[in-house]
Amino acid sequence: MQYERVYGNPQKAGGSSVSAGKNSPNMQQGHQDGTSTGNVFLEKDLHPGTKMMVRFTKTSSAAHFLPQQVAESIPFSSNKLPEILNQFSVKENSAEAKIIQKTIEECEKPAIEGEEKYCARSLESLIDFSTSKLGKNIRALPNVVEGEIQEYKFGEGAKMLGEKSVVCHQLNYPYAVALCHAFHMTKIYKVPLVGADGTRVQALAVCHEDTSIWDPNALAFQVLKVKPGTWPICHFLPNGHFVWVPN
Repeated sequence: MQYERVYGNPQKAGGSSVSAGKNSPNMQQGHQDGTSTGNVFLEKDLHPGTKMMVRFTKTSSAAHFLPQQVAESIPFSSNKLPEILNQFSVKENSAEAKIIQKTIEECEKPAIEGEEKYCARSLESLIDFSTSKLGKNIRALPNVVEGEIQEYKFGEGAKMLGEKSVVCHQLNYPYAVALCHAFHMTKIYKVPLVGADGTRVQALAVCHEDTSIWDPNALAFQVLKVKPGTWPICHFLPNGHFVWVPN
């Protein structure tokens, strides 16, 4: 499994990028400007004092969910692409058409091993998927953290919020479409970070306890210099993602 396959490119708007600082063991040294694309760290390093270079980019304006009945009345499949483009008055082969096609294809990709995925096109369907995986008593945890790239230090009081979760992020589409993932063997943490300029933020991190089924060539293993199935691997969620956990 690769980070980009599930969580998207962290270098694009709405993402975050994390790299190792020179005081953080077992992590890759960054590029000459102190940055890297590895938004990952080991769970054993989740303690006060760990330092990392972090950038949380600003979120772009988000589309709104349609009512469930309306969303379900609109086609959403690759074989209906011409009809969809016509409905939204989008020209074939335009940049907008390619974005719509890419989003639909992403939703149609089969889930990877150890993952359950679902593209919610209404708030009702998003809640239905989340409650089917977590039970009816759940709460949403938004991840809205913005800040320029700088060194952050893990503060006191990191809190584990749950061992079951559904992580969602919005895809580019004329109306809101949220790609949600339910993983097995994960933990969600809220981590206090203190920036070099004194900025204090609360960031959400996901730790994957079993990486034995991940692609051995995944970026995370290259960054952390570990092998599949050895250490639990964590990453901060990109800005704009949100998490459902049992209440």
